[in-house]
Amino acid sequence: MNLTVIEYVLNRLQEIGINDIFGVAGDYAFPIEDAVCENKSMRWIGNCNELNASYAADGYARIKGVAALSTTFGVGELSALNGIAGAYAEHLPIFHLVGMPASGVQKNHRLVHHTLGNGDFNVFYQMSQHLSCAHAVLTPENCIAETERLITTALQERRPVYLGFPSDYAIMPVMADKNVDKPAIPKSNSGSLSAAVTAILEKLNASTQACFVLGILTARLGLAQQVQTLIDKTGLPYTTMFMDKGVLSESNPTYIGLYNGHLMNPKVADFVESCDCLVGIGAVLTDFNSGSFTAKINSENRINILSDHVIVGSAVYPQVYMNDVLDQLNKLAPTLNHKVIQAEGLGSPLLNEQDKITAEYLYPRLESLFREDDIIIAETGTASMGLGFALLPKNAQFHNQTLWGSIGWATPAAFGAAIAEPNRRIILVTGEGSHQLTAQEISQFARFNLKPIIFVLNNDGYLIERLLCKDPEAYYNDLPQWNYAQLPHALGCEDWYCQRVNSCHELDAAINMAQSSDHAAYIEVVMDRYASSELARKLGESVSSLYSF
Repeated sequence: MNLTVIEYVLNRLQEIGINDIFGVAGDYAFPIEDAVCENKSMRWIGNCNELNASYAADGYARIKGVAALSTTFGVGELSALNGIAGAYAEHLPIFHLVGMPASGVQKNHRLVHHTLGNGDFNVFYQMSQHLSCAHAVLTPENCIAETERLITTALQERRPVYLGFPSDYAIMPVMADKNVDKPAIPKSNSGSLSAAVTAILEKLNASTQACFVLGILTARLGLAQQVQTLIDKTGLPYTTMFMDKGVLSESNPTYIGLYNGHLMNPKVADFVESCDCLVGIGAVLTDFNSGSFTAKINSENRINILSDHVIVGSAVYPQVYMNDVLDQLNKLAPTLNHKVIQAEGLGSPLLNEQDKITAEYLYPRLESLFREDDIIIAETGTASMGLGFALLPKNAQFHNQTLWGSIGWATPAAFGAAIAEPNRRIILVTGEGSHQLTAQEISQFARFNLKPIIFVLNNDGYLIERLLCKDPEAYYNDLPQWNYAQLPHALGCEDWYCQRVNSCHELDAAINMAQSSDHAAYIEVVMDRYASSELARKLGESVSSLYSF
């Protein structure tokens, strides 16, 4: 085998669907970066900083299923770690390639740059182990076995893995070992699988009203089509929670709308909680998913099919994998003639006498902008909350970072999604507070000739924090005032349509222009300080209970 260690790894990453490597150049990582640039079928996607690179890899993985990120030792990998943590929390397999000092430097505990100056080269590797499902430092001897182990684990658990490359080992030839087999993909225990499927079918057949609750794991595991087949076969209604929005097309006739406990959407809440059989598929009742824990689901009526086990009522069936369960249900599940309620969107945009841009105008107007196959990235906070109950057209995707909730995520994530799917329309909706953390990444859209439509909601401060904290006018919620609509030009986005809008009519005209333009669009939407969606307001009213236990 003539391949070097890094060449072997990159070839294997290509084979599982990764053609782009996000990152920032760094001297210890030069062997990685050189190998990417020398590979004629891979691209180096340089980012403005490592945190942005990790967020971009997150967005890429949401679209393609996997992603890769390259950083240098210490300073680079630590800057990316927040984004890696988010990918871990939200089940996104990112291959984190870290360039390390040469093996001899490490063995001799030399005092070199990008270290703590104490000769300890393991400290950062140990930090990352808590935020990866597998990890290894690659050598010519272990490269094949460890690469296969890391790939298998990442794809099974849908979480990040850490690959360290001492700079000298990275360019050494792999020592081939013909006896190295690829790790076996875990299989369901046949007895446990049979018992789980039987229990599910018994509960379905005995039910008078059943409903599916679909979770994000169905998309992360690449099982959306199998779930759609099951829904079509049974004819049952389905809902999603906030984190899971858009996991299956919302244009299907059996989609009933978003379930958010009793915080919002009472029609859906009453329907879901009146069912005598709820079939969760990868669904998790987190705080935001459950409407601040206002969901009231009888555990005895609940089935949850998770990645590696099944829960039916109080019974747990271990070592049962979701794809095997879905395969069996698609063969055996009955057709059920159960009630379906109609999903509702946000309605028509509401104008007001002052022509101010209110939440009641903005979010319904954005809903009317969405079209088939769009990829919508909404920032954590008021932006995503305002769009949570929008009804999406056929095969439109909606992405937000509900569980990890790191502000600034959306702008680089939208860039990563655009790299993954350059021929689909990308719509980014972000608040200006979040945008200030990572705004420089919009320059990358222009660099790669990508044409998103970007909305920056300017509420003069951290609106979501104002709604959640004790004193809304606390100084820590204030922001420096930027001329947002001028940012794209300053950052090299020369031919973009950029506009600042202060009224509903100006917003409507800007959206129409953005839709008809052949260029990217960047629209700063100026709103009142407390112009927020109903969900954001209700969450603010209930959030004190989240901090009392």
